[in-house]
Amino acid sequence: MRSWRNSTAVMLVGCLVVGVAVAGGPAVAAPASHSERLLFDGGGGESLNGITYHSFRIPSLVRTRSDTLLAFAEGRAADNRDWGNINLVYKRSTDNGATWSALREVVGAGQGTWGNPTAVVDRDTGTVWMFMSWNPAGYSQNGDAGTTRITAWEHRKVYVSRSTDDGLSWTDPVDMSASLKPRTFGNGTTWAWDAMGPGVGVQTSTGRLVIPALHRNIYSDDHGTTWKVQRLTSAGGGYQEGTSEGTVLELRDGRLMRNDRAVGSVWETAKRRWVARGTVEGGFDTFAPDPTLLDPRAQGSILRYNTDSPTRIVFLNSASTETRTKMTVRISYDEGRSWPVYRRLSDAPLPAWSGLGGGNVAEGGYSSLAKTADYHVGALVEVNENTSASDTSRRSIVFRKFNLPWMLNGTPE
Repeated sequence: MRSWRNSTAVMLVGCLVVGVAVAGGPAVAAPASHSERLLFDGGGGESLNGITYHSFRIPSLVRTRSDTLLAFAEGRAADNRDWGNINLVYKRSTDNGATWSALREVVGAGQGTWGNPTAVVDRDTGTVWMFMSWNPAGYSQNGDAGTTRITAWEHRKVYVSRSTDDGLSWTDPVDMSASLKPRTFGNGTTWAWDAMGPGVGVQTSTGRLVIPALHRNIYSDDHGTTWKVQRLTSAGGGYQEGTSEGTVLELRDGRLMRNDRAVGSVWETAKRRWVARGTVEGGFDTFAPDPTLLDPRAQGSILRYNTDSPTRIVFLNSASTETRTKMTVRISYDEGRSWPVYRRLSDAPLPAWSGLGGGNVAEGGYSSLAKTADYHVGALVEVNENTSASDTSRRSIVFRKFNLPWMLNGTPE
């Protein structure tokens, strides 16, 4: 049995006065606090519909209008690889992450891959939208391990599901590829590989729903009745090359900010997160590397913590150009222009993994953030049973929860 299941670490480092996450909200005084628990346990016997899952990866975390936390992940049936029989699973918490439901399923039909969960909550209607990517069994992005490389438009599709009962049930996913996945890139080549998020979308102050996707934003101005695409173009007018796995956030001035993973030669030029700002109507400026946000070529997550003064944006990724295991939470007070406050998640270390494979837990990789109703930040973070990158290494997801005083760690604001 694993020794760290549902473990809790609370750190008290004094009392600070902090603002809550909504403009005009009351100030609260609280000691710094942090807790963690293993939420999706790869290799821990978590089963659903006849499948005992080998690994869980690619988290998405949202808080519903009723303050329920919904934690989503890819349930990988046979190994930790990015292809194969992968289902979109989730758990619910109605007490700010203190307890969670058993494993549930959004979709798992067939032997193909249901992945890249990217959820957004419509706080006007209460509907939770789930965007996801799908490809058939036997296909993968690069044709690895005897699979067929995805080279045709129809090999990778966009599906959408929704819940109108606070995540208790989900509609059958609808194939939205015809309207939400372009047929070609700006240079005329086939748009074959595609990816939603992964992570979460955002609802803007106007009520618009925005989902980050590969080279584009997907958005709705009518609460999901219709969805449209804004393509992100480069300075030369072609499609935005060199970035993937995007995040999206609304700035105080109403613009959107994309904070994306760089790939290939673009990543090599700076080894940083790449950022662009703009609007759906007016377009975005050219992506450029953020000098502070080191990145090991992996996904990151971002959260608007509050809009009253001082405004805060929280960002989480591995602050390294070499490894995914230096997960660092940062705070920006100037709408993402600088990140003066930061703290490593390892300041509240996870216990040793005593289960399959032996060795210690290596925390780091993909993540997702949500503000809880009790003024904490909830974070889903990937963990590996050891430092092995092999296909048989079990992958899990931990739920961390910490408040602003813990992030500040004594730093005055």
